[in-house]
Amino acid sequence: MKPSPQRALADLLAEVRRCRYCADRLPLGPRPVLRASATARLLIVGQAPGTKVHASGIPWDDPSGDRLRDWLQLDKAAFYDESRIAIMPMGFCYPGRGKSGDLPPDPACAPKWHGPLLEHMPAIELTLLVGNYAQQYYLDAPRLSLAERVQRWRDFGPHWLPLPHPSPRNNLWLRRNPWFEAEVIPALRKRVRALKLKQ
Repeated sequence: MKPSPQRALADLLAEVRRCRYCADRLPLGPRPVLRASATARLLIVGQAPGTKVHASGIPWDDPSGDRLRDWLQLDKAAFYDESRIAIMPMGFCYPGRGKSGDLPPDPACAPKWHGPLLEHMPAIELTLLVGNYAQQYYLDAPRLSLAERVQRWRDFGPHWLPLPHPSPRNNLWLRRNPWFEAEVIPALRKRVRALKLKQ
C-alpha cells in the first residue's frame, strides 16, 4: 500500500533531520532546520541557520527573522504555521564563521534535499528567494547582481520573488536602495495577503 503524501513527507523530513552528510565540515555539528508540509502555499528559501537558530532549532528565530516578518506583515503565529508556510534554506545546518560573517551554505545540501522535498509540496504558489545563494540556485539570471534581480522581481513572477537578506548586516544596502522598501515591499505584502496565510 502506497503511503499518503503527508506520511511520505513525514518520512522524508525524518530522513533529512538524521542527515550527517556534511558533519565533518560543521563546527557545531549537524542540526538541520527546516519546515515543510504538503499544504504550504508560501515557501521561503533562505541561506543557512545562524548560531541562534542552530541553538533553538527554530528557523528565522533572530533579528533577520524579525525584519522578514515585518516585510511580510506576518506575526509569529502565522509565520510559523507549518500548514501554510514552508521554510527551506540552501543549507540546513549552521556552516560556521568566516572573516566577514557566516560561511556560505554547504553546496551539497540543496542538490541533495530540495528536489525531493519540493515533490511533496504541490500547493506552493509563491517562493521567496532570500539572498544571493537562493537566487543563484533557482533563477536563470547569472549575470545579474542581487540588486538587479530584486529590482527586476516582476521578471521572475508569478512563482519566484527575489529578496535581499533581511540581516542587520544589510542595513547599508537597504539605505542605498530605497526603491526596495518603496516598491518591492508593498508588492510583496500584496502577494502574501493574496495567499490568505493568516487564520
